[in-house]
Amino acid sequence: MTDEELLERAREARKFAYTPYSGYQVGAALLSADGQVYTGCNIENAAYGNTMCAERTALYKAVSEGVRSFTKLAIAASESAPFPCGACRQSLFEFAPELEILVTWDGNVRKTTLGALLPEGFGPASLGK
Repeated sequence: MTDEELLERAREARKFAYTPYSGYQVGAALLSADGQVYTGCNIENAAYGNTMCAERTALYKAVSEGVRSFTKLAIAASESAPFPCGACRQSLFEFAPELEILVTWDGNVRKTTLGALLPEGFGPASLGK
């Protein structure tokens, strides 16, 4: 799957975001090592702590279906770059410390890695696993 195809899947997922409080809609598309794509959107809640980010929605969908290995994540929003929050970075690191990340907003695209966003991340290897 090309980067642009994955970004398009994230843009499509964004359309399903539930954001009555912030209005900031985010979509994510997570590519598994075996070529499957899992999408997610952010889902807000009146109890703000229960809000779920698009990245973790996609990750949890994949993991709940038995997938544990990922290569690339695309995240789409508008107005500002939707880099993953700290909770998403940590959750993704559990399964894919070498993950490539594509971020798009308003026609912009930036590429980075999870390692660059979470240097010295804490994961299974930190526990000798």
